[in-house]
Amino acid sequence: MKLLTLNFLTCARKTCKSLPAAFPLHPKDAELEVVETDFNAPFLRNILGRLEWDALKTLCMELGLPNLPPSAPEPEALLEPGAEMAELELERELEPTQTARDLHNLLLETGIKEGKLVCGNCGHEYAVKEGIANFLLPSHLV
Repeated sequence: MKLLTLNFLTCARKTCKSLPAAFPLHPKDAELEVVETDFNAPFLRNILGRLEWDALKTLCMELGLPNLPPSAPEPEALLEPGAEMAELELERELEPTQTARDLHNLLLETGIKEGKLVCGNCGHEYAVKEGIANFLLPSHLV
């Protein structure tokens, strides 16, 4: 399960869905894996505005990953200095900045292979096995 995915997940229990403590889910006993993927600058630029940056910072802290900056970088900061937005739309390859490479590694290459995700509100644990989280709830919790 890619770390990017955790930025969009919340507890599956009805009683937790609208409560702020249910997001983000907190990793417990997580075994991380890194799977290299091709750098995708357009995807990275487009996803930046959709990220809950504070939740991502919390996740990095809990997993012992490098600290993120206090706020999300601007999409223009992900490619070589001086690149104009018109240039960004061109198909030619521009060199990604170190920030872009770090975000790509964190969001798209790093994932949880085994472990648990814990709701901060109710404490329910969702198992992660072979990179797949099980969000099926027992009938008494639905």
